[in-house]
Amino acid sequence: ARKKYHLSHAHIQMARELGLNPRKFGKIANHRQEPWKSPLPVFIEDIYFKRFRKKRPDKIKSVEQILKDRLRSKQKRRIKKQLNKEIIEPKAKDHN
Repeated sequence: ARKKYHLSHAHIQMARELGLNPRKFGKIANHRQEPWKSPLPVFIEDIYFKRFRKKRPDKIKSVEQILKDRLRSKQKRRIKKQLNKEIIEPKAKDHN
Protein backbone atom coordinates (compact mmCIF):
# COMPACT_ATOMS: atom_id res chain seq x y z
CA ALA A 1 0.00 0.00 0.00
CA ARG A 2 2.88 2.35 0.77
CA LYS A 3 4.34 2.09 -2.73
CA LYS A 4 1.02 2.04 -4.56
CA TYR A 5 -0.36 5.18 -2.90
CA HIS A 6 3.01 6.93 -2.32
CA LEU A 7 2.65 7.02 1.46
CA SER A 8 5.38 7.50 4.05
CA HIS A 9 6.05 5.18 6.98
CA ALA A 10 4.34 7.73 9.21
CA HIS A 11 1.17 7.70 7.08
CA ILE A 12 1.03 3.90 7.15
CA GLN A 13 1.47 3.86 10.93
CA MET A 14 -1.22 6.53 11.39
CA ALA A 15 -3.60 4.51 9.20
CA ARG A 16 -2.88 1.35 11.21
CA GLU A 17 -3.51 3.16 14.51
CA LEU A 18 -6.79 4.45 13.09
CA GLY A 19 -7.79 0.93 12.07
CA LEU A 20 -7.89 1.64 8.34
CA ASN A 21 -7.64 -1.36 6.03
CA PRO A 22 -4.90 -0.93 3.38
CA ARG A 23 -6.98 -2.97 0.94
CA LYS A 24 -9.69 -0.29 1.07
CA PHE A 25 -7.35 2.64 0.35
CA GLY A 26 -8.50 2.63 -3.29
CA LYS A 27 -11.97 3.80 -2.23
CA ILE A 28 -10.53 6.58 -0.09
CA ALA A 29 -7.82 7.64 -2.56
CA ASN A 30 -10.14 8.39 -5.45
CA HIS A 31 -9.57 12.15 -5.41
CA ARG A 32 -9.00 12.53 -9.16
CA GLN A 33 -12.46 11.28 -10.12
CA GLU A 34 -14.14 12.66 -7.02
CA PRO A 35 -12.64 16.15 -6.54
CA TRP A 36 -14.33 16.77 -3.18
CA LYS A 37 -12.09 14.11 -1.63
CA SER A 38 -8.70 15.13 -0.32
CA PRO A 39 -5.59 13.14 -1.31
CA LEU A 40 -5.02 10.04 0.81
CA PRO A 41 -1.99 11.32 2.82
CA VAL A 42 -3.87 14.53 3.70
CA PHE A 43 -7.00 12.56 4.62
CA ILE A 44 -5.04 10.25 6.93
CA GLU A 45 -3.34 13.22 8.62
CA ASP A 46 -6.69 14.99 9.12
CA ILE A 47 -8.51 12.08 10.72
CA TYR A 48 -5.44 11.20 12.82
CA PHE A 49 -5.37 14.74 14.20
CA LYS A 50 -9.13 14.68 14.88
CA ARG A 51 -8.86 11.43 16.82
CA PHE A 52 -5.55 11.76 18.69
CA ARG A 53 -5.05 15.57 18.77
CA LYS A 54 -1.48 15.32 17.51
CA LYS A 55 0.12 15.68 14.10
CA ARG A 56 2.17 12.47 14.04
CA PRO A 57 2.75 9.33 16.13
CA ASP A 58 5.35 9.56 18.90
CA LYS A 59 7.46 6.71 17.51
CA ILE A 60 7.41 5.97 13.81
CA LYS A 61 8.26 2.42 12.79
CA SER A 62 8.11 0.96 9.32
CA VAL A 63 5.96 -2.09 8.68
CA GLU A 64 9.12 -4.05 8.01
CA GLN A 65 10.56 -3.06 11.40
CA ILE A 66 7.34 -4.04 13.18
CA LEU A 67 7.44 -7.46 11.51
CA LYS A 68 11.12 -7.93 12.48
CA ASP A 69 10.29 -7.05 16.09
CA ARG A 70 7.40 -9.52 16.15
CA LEU A 71 9.58 -12.27 14.68
CA ARG A 72 12.34 -11.55 17.19
CA SER A 73 9.95 -11.71 20.15
CA LYS A 74 8.38 -14.88 18.78
CA GLN A 75 11.81 -16.52 18.56
CA LYS A 76 12.58 -15.44 22.14
CA ARG A 77 9.34 -17.05 23.34
CA ARG A 78 10.15 -20.28 21.48
CA ILE A 79 13.65 -20.46 23.00
CA LYS A 80 12.31 -19.70 26.47
CA LYS A 81 9.61 -22.36 26.10
CA GLN A 82 12.14 -24.91 24.88
CA LEU A 83 14.50 -24.18 27.79
CA ASN A 84 11.65 -24.51 30.29
CA LYS A 85 10.64 -27.81 28.68
CA GLU A 86 14.21 -29.14 28.95
CA ILE A 87 14.40 -28.14 32.61
CA ILE A 88 11.03 -29.65 33.55
CA GLU A 89 11.42 -32.99 31.71
CA PRO A 90 14.57 -34.17 33.58
CA LYS A 91 12.86 -33.40 36.90
CA ALA A 92 9.87 -35.52 35.87
CA LYS A 93 12.18 -38.43 34.99
CA ASP A 94 13.93 -38.18 38.38
CA HIS A 95 10.63 -38.68 40.23
CA ASN A 96 9.88 -42.01 38.48
